[in-house]
Amino acid sequence: MSLPIIDIGPFLKSSDPSVREATAAEIHSACLNYGFFYLNISAYADPSEPEELTTLARSFFSLAQEEKDKISLGSNDKARGYARLKENVTNGKADNHEGIDFYRPVENPDKSKPLWGENLWPTIPAFKEKYEQWIGKMKALGLIVMEAMALGLGMTPDEWQQLRGQVDDSFWVMRIIGYPPLPTDHDGFSCGAHRDYGCLTFLYADPTPNALQVFLPKRAAEIINGTSSITNGLPSEEGGEEGVWITADPIPGCVVCNIGEMWEIWTNGLYRSTLHRVIHRSSNYRIPFFFEPNFDANISPLAAAARIKSAQPSTVPNGETKEYKPVVYGKFLLGKVTNNFAGGSKYD
Repeated sequence: MSLPIIDIGPFLKSSDPSVREATAAEIHSACLNYGFFYLNISAYADPSEPEELTTLARSFFSLAQEEKDKISLGSNDKARGYARLKENVTNGKADNHEGIDFYRPVENPDKSKPLWGENLWPTIPAFKEKYEQWIGKMKALGLIVMEAMALGLGMTPDEWQQLRGQVDDSFWVMRIIGYPPLPTDHDGFSCGAHRDYGCLTFLYADPTPNALQVFLPKRAAEIINGTSSITNGLPSEEGGEEGVWITADPIPGCVVCNIGEMWEIWTNGLYRSTLHRVIHRSSNYRIPFFFEPNFDANISPLAAAARIKSAQPSTVPNGETKEYKPVVYGKFLLGKVTNNFAGGSKYD
């Protein structure tokens, strides 16, 4: 089993509406069925750029512990900065990774307020410059993919502009994650099973195989596998749903893209944020960028999704009729950061 691979190049380069619509339709199908897909960005970004970022990450994580602790998130706003190995916790178990978190800069920073401090950068030469360049590219890519998703949902130009106004000042998050091999006596995960709770994740992954695992519910697994014999699934503490875990190994020129919980609200459950986890058995690095809504965005179900669900009832998973309540993204995020995760924020 494998996730779909979608090339963003035609959407970027073609002036032919039918070509752009074809790419948008691919993304819509991937979001509808899997919540995850590979996005080929070789027409958008030079592969040497993220490779350079991993070299810089390696330089930082190889520093002495006391040097890394100089930019500790504990001395800041509990969200921005460096987190030690096993400082993050998922499902009550320590995650076997260390990382640095950066967020969109804010006006009047105050490190006593959650999320409202200043980004803490390593003093390694070119580190800040190179990562800020990547952040700029990923912010622009977020708007590109959002436009394609709006087209795939059949949104009118006015509806797209309204949606764009909720993400045009994205409260983005950038993570740099270092994974040592899991100890033989470690009963947890490099990162435990979770759903992303924002908008879009663009993951540049190291070449380690069999590390990122994605849970495909039975319906999605059967679409890929062409069979209805799926019998295994989640343990009861994760919902007990039938399905399978598949690996999402790195593909050259691609980032792994997945949707977060805000897309569940926008589409009133038409799209689903998918469980994923990391079981890393070598020393390597992952660089996820989280393209999120504006901090003050009021996220509520979109009319375009309602039109699809009304015209195509088969698109509604298991005939579910749940209604998603609107949320203000910043309040939602603060609740996650301050209540759900030991040691600070949780983006993986």
